Amino acid sequence: MPSIPGKACGSCSFCCKVLEIAELAKSAGARCVHCASAGGCAIYPTRPEICRVYECLWKRDRGMSARLRPDRVGTLLMEDPETHRYQAVSDPARPLAWRHPLVFTHLVAMARAGRTVVAKAGLRCWRIHATGEWGPSI
Repeated sequence: MPSIPGKACGSCSFCCKVLEIAELAKSAGARCVHCASAGGCAIYPTRPEICRVYECLWKRDRGMSARLRPDRVGTLLMEDPETHRYQAVSDPARPLAWRHPLVFTHLVAMARAGRTVVAKAGLRCWRIHATGEWGPSI
């Protein structure tokens, strides 16, 4: 996919921190040992398949504001390929980062569009409803 102007990772490596990578025995919230301090992957040519296929939704969605860059709002937005849920994944150290006004407004809009919207931080999970209400999700 061609890159979108203004949508480069740059120094953002938020995905390398918040996502669990079983192949690397990396838990959610722990910075990957292969993540370079200035951003980027030290094992890029040999990184696990899960890392190869991952695409940051912020980078590929032209309609998503540059202000929603994951490291700026503390939340990674993604679509779960298995359940088709729309997810906001936050750092377990800042579990309610998805309540950032820009992120929350976006999540409610997705719920109003008929999507199942879930916010996650480590093992914690919340469901966001089209009304703007939210609560624990099972």
